[in-house]
Amino acid sequence: MAKGFTDDDDALLSALGVEVETKKEASRTPKEERIIAGFEEIQRFVTEHGRAPRHGEKNDIFERLYAVRLDRLRAQPDCMALLLPLDHQGILSNAVVIEEIDENISDDELLSMLGVDGTEQNSITELRHVRSTAEKRAAEEIANRERCEDFDTFKPLFNAVQRDIEIGTRITRPIRKEAGFLKTDIRPGEFFILGGQTAYVADVGETFKAPNGESDARLRVIYSNGTESNILLRSLQRALYKDEASRRVSEPSAGPLFAGENNEDDLASGTIYVLRSKSDNPIVAANRDLVHKIGVTGGDVAKRIANAKLDPTFLLADVEVAATYNLFNISRTKLENIIHRIFDPARLDIQIEDRFGNPVIPREWFLVPLFVINEAVEKIKNGTITGYVYDPKKAALVKRKGG
Repeated sequence: MAKGFTDDDDALLSALGVEVETKKEASRTPKEERIIAGFEEIQRFVTEHGRAPRHGEKNDIFERLYAVRLDRLRAQPDCMALLLPLDHQGILSNAVVIEEIDENISDDELLSMLGVDGTEQNSITELRHVRSTAEKRAAEEIANRERCEDFDTFKPLFNAVQRDIEIGTRITRPIRKEAGFLKTDIRPGEFFILGGQTAYVADVGETFKAPNGESDARLRVIYSNGTESNILLRSLQRALYKDEASRRVSEPSAGPLFAGENNEDDLASGTIYVLRSKSDNPIVAANRDLVHKIGVTGGDVAKRIANAKLDPTFLLADVEVAATYNLFNISRTKLENIIHRIFDPARLDIQIEDRFGNPVIPREWFLVPLFVINEAVEKIKNGTITGYVYDPKKAALVKRKGG
């Protein structure tokens, strides 16, 4: 294959009196340049992943946009004619369409997804494309998410929130919708779950008056999939309202967890109960004031312990209630696991026989003073409990090593 001329070749031919005709590249319209730029993004995706972009909700938002873009390019003869000479990977010739395009989608909407303005201004009398109010609203709610270049700064926040939710120090609450979407308060630093993604409100811009007279603001919202958007506050409120699965993530210490502090928005979720046993077991009898059962129930404590003397869980003996704490907005199971993990070093190692003579080892009894249990409850309330563990030798909560 012949190589292109170099500068030395041109100089030599010039010295020989041979004129070299320079082939002029055909100029392209701005629309063609945008189409090519969009196709080059698809080419880079194929180079990186070794395949064409695919549709599907499980795929990255950018891959899904590239898939729609590719389908549309294949469907337009003028685009095919423009791009085929540039398609060194054979992307356009691979006519496997994974998902059909909705026939009801307008050309303007599809071209907009391609990054192409659907109308060329051919004369001064031809209006530019003006989107309807509904189209503008839909576009705002999507808000042109783009890659978050400094996502590494926010990733630890998402990891911490997920960890807090798993252990129960944060909870997720459904968005209240009976009062309308404008009642959804949004503040910087808050987390929401929207469209299956965790969304973090990193910044709220200056408030301004929207054309309809309502106050609005531009937000910077970071999503757990590494994207971000500059959606309007009212648009985010609307999106949260429309998403049936949307939720607000509480602060670690936000929302009262115990009785006496709840308000009408809080959801009752159970009771922590602390019991003392009246068993005549030698170990229990010798440590009556220290041996406590710590449990969590979603029902009535009195009913829970009514038949204690018949239940191996209660050491087959009557019990007395030492303390109770009513819970709001927290997972009972997760909370119980946290408490048991904290006091695990003081778990009572005892074996009894049930009514049928079978050996039973109750797992919810601990050698812990009541005042330490009260202290643990306070640390659960203020969100610091995960930094502590119980030290049986000191009979106190101590900070975890490295905590």
